[in-house]
Amino acid sequence: MPNDIVHTCLIVDDSRTVRKYARSILEHLAFEVSEARNGAHALLLCERNMPDAILLDWNMPVMDGLTFLKELRGLGSIKQPRVVFCTTEGDMVHVSDALCEGADEYIIKPFDDATVAHKFRQIGLV
Repeated sequence: MPNDIVHTCLIVDDSRTVRKYARSILEHLAFEVSEARNGAHALLLCERNMPDAILLDWNMPVMDGLTFLKELRGLGSIKQPRVVFCTTEGDMVHVSDALCEGADEYIIKPFDDATVAHKFRQIGLV
């Protein structure tokens, strides 16, 4: 039975290649996708139109992923998007920090379509 609900996802990563790859995976999962190149850009997009989900890199110029997450959760928006960190930072300190600041899931790069689908299924959006 197909899902009639179309979810939105903002991909936040400074790598155009990663954004393009993640976009193809998420569009295949029937998400409407937008992109941001850093946390500051993503925050502006969220203030305009809050997505259902955010796939978030950690290490980016201008504003990193953890700072963005803190700012996002501090907006006080009624709509709270699901946040999946997607980063090379896989140690327990980074994972713990992300989850404490409000991340819903965590993916270690490199990732594949099955991993992304599994994580988005775990947070209830697939």
